[in-house]
Amino acid sequence: MRTIKSARRLIETSPDEPAARILARLVLSLETEGPFKLNDLYSLSPEHFDLAIDVLRDWRLDRYYMSKAKLFDVSWQLRELQEASKS
Repeated sequence: MRTIKSARRLIETSPDEPAARILARLVLSLETEGPFKLNDLYSLSPEHFDLAIDVLRDWRLDRYYMSKAKLFDVSWQLRELQEASKS
């Protein structure tokens, strides 16, 4: 979660900075599953590049957990339907 806060802080405090704009585009691309030019990452300083990579890692991990939560929810609903049909 520290990564997401760091990215948010950069975007909020320095919206005119190129790194903030690139990170914002990256986040929007991840959320909307839209295109993102990977070349933009290479223009970042090493610190901001690492932050962008960490955002990607966290986003992927969170997505995995969201998929797991949805799987649990669907499984729970099926169990309830099966129990209701037995009654």
